[in-house]
Amino acid sequence: MANPFVYVELKTADLGRAKDFYGTLFGWQIDDVHESPRQPYAMIRVGDGTGGGMMHQPAADGPSQWTPYVAVADIRAATERARALGADVLTEPTEMKHAGWLAIIRDPAGAVLGLWQENPVQAADLPIEIGV
Repeated sequence: MANPFVYVELKTADLGRAKDFYGTLFGWQIDDVHESPRQPYAMIRVGDGTGGGMMHQPAADGPSQWTPYVAVADIRAATERARALGADVLTEPTEMKHAGWLAIIRDPAGAVLGLWQENPVQAADLPIEIGV
């Protein structure tokens, strides 16, 4: 499939409860990969299928929400194409620790979607998956 969903990320007000809930509900393996003491991050490992991550919602009054990410070949071109088609770009293309690049858009109807371009050279050397 062209441009498959490759990652999902939960931003949550209560990371501990979310890890317990989803780990128990689905049997997901959830591993803490403390990227930073101020911003813990947990990887969701599901075996076959799309994995993801969980983190604290960075906006104090922001809702808990899932963001799916779609693979793109060229993050800058995909972001500009989305903008030209009427999307708001919430996060401009941003490098994520040599694993790849992400951008976050809001489509003209208001839905939020992540774009992801993997860095195949660096990603192969990382101990974890996408880690956005």
